[in-house]
Amino acid sequence: MCLIVFSWTPDAPTPLVLLANRDEFFERPAEPMHWWRDRTDVLAGRDLRGGGTWLGVNRSGRFAALTNFRDGRAPMAPKDAPSRGLLVSAMLDATPFDDDLARVEKHAHEYAGFNLLTGDLPAGKLFWLGNRDHARTGRDGDSPRRALPVAHPIAAGIHGLSNALLDTPWPKLVSRRHALRAALAEGADDVTLLTLMRDPTQAPDDALPETGVTPAWEKALSAAFIASPAYGTRCTTLLRYHRDGTLELTESTVSPGQSANDLNDLRRYRFQIART
Repeated sequence: MCLIVFSWTPDAPTPLVLLANRDEFFERPAEPMHWWRDRTDVLAGRDLRGGGTWLGVNRSGRFAALTNFRDGRAPMAPKDAPSRGLLVSAMLDATPFDDDLARVEKHAHEYAGFNLLTGDLPAGKLFWLGNRDHARTGRDGDSPRRALPVAHPIAAGIHGLSNALLDTPWPKLVSRRHALRAALAEGADDVTLLTLMRDPTQAPDDALPETGVTPAWEKALSAAFIASPAYGTRCTTLLRYHRDGTLELTESTVSPGQSANDLNDLRRYRFQIART
């Protein structure tokens, strides 16, 4: 998943409204959002190669979503590095949230670069954890500090997460964050919210980030909705969490070559969080 924008207002009737695009190679097999058969309290898509997921919730109101951290200059991750999608499924366990989060912090350095957004929504908890968080793991000269990544609580507001640190002002993140703010102010419906993530506009050359990939690839990846023959936006997901304990999720999947404006194969889920 490569772009998430969300509104987090813990004291509001709807504390969390989140939109996410998952970008991935089309050849990587995956299942769309469903209740998992082997973990029946988990609602998520599933990566059939790594076994984890990019975004999911469980019946007790746990939430987690993942983006990769893009740095083409960094060393390649070891071939035996675990799939980053397992971090999401690990945060959807039935064990205490704080214990799971501490466990992920401890092992975060074992994974390729990632950003994890995760929360215990009924408890009013939402955190961001990145294992390329240079504010925490910066450099002393040329030697990386060994401090472990630490999860940061999310302040109330409109936020965005792409393939850099939280709220890094890449053009697509800034534009979709503004679009979400305006849509929420107008009381937008689900289809309108999903549609605002289907923006194929690419950033001008002078506004492109520099992440160590080729300029042509940087340009293609600068759109909120990425369309290319082999790699692109695979699905768009909307999540709403209400203080009365209702979770609503709507997902639209994307096929290779599909128009950005084509919201097809909508899957809708609505359930009450199980009280413990």
